[in-house]
Amino acid sequence: MGTPPKAPKLKALAKNPKVSITIDDNQFPHKVLLIRGTARLAQVDGVIPEYAAAAERYFGREQGLAWVKQLQGMVPGMVRIGITPEWVGILDFQTRFPSALAA
Repeated sequence: MGTPPKAPKLKALAKNPKVSITIDDNQFPHKVLLIRGTARLAQVDGVIPEYAAAAERYFGREQGLAWVKQLQGMVPGMVRIGITPEWVGILDFQTRFPSALAA
């Protein structure tokens, strides 16, 4: 993940790098990835490539490139947040129905 170097979350992560992340979708049946781990912070000059790729995927090529160009004029660099997983779980309501609801 990437963020501007003055983002408030960086101060919190420097103080306590333990994190939990949930990645899910909005389509039924839901699929959810749960991650718990430790964050590492690294200063990077310019916009990190992963951020630029995500901008293009989200906005489309033309608008993604325009956003990255605008961001380059706003910040000299970014901070890459890497997560080392210590626990991973998957909730997949298609292949594994919640036991509390199963007959």
